[in-house]
Amino acid sequence: MTTTAPNPDSGLGSLTVPVRVKPGASRARVGGRHDGPYGPAVIVAVHAPAVDGRATEAARRALADALGVRPGAVSLKAGAASRDKLFAVNADGPADLNDRVTALRDAP
Repeated sequence: MTTTAPNPDSGLGSLTVPVRVKPGASRARVGGRHDGPYGPAVIVAVHAPAVDGRATEAARRALADALGVRPGAVSLKAGAASRDKLFAVNADGPADLNDRVTALRDAP
């Protein structure tokens, strides 16, 4: 997980969150840990199939909801065609976001 300094002009910080997407899951869920190519990742299980970016979009929205930020604050940085993805999260209080991501990743 990478944190960049907040932009003093916007009042926003940025956080890079590694995510492992599990498409086609019977139950949508955000939480758990997967040691992937980008480091320890948050597992995001979604109902959407891995077709035409639907699982990626569902994962983006689920991650935003779990972190308590608007969906527009979460964008894909890498991994469009992979289950292992990097999402950028822009929101106030990057230290708080670190805590939220850690809690999700360490959830059972």
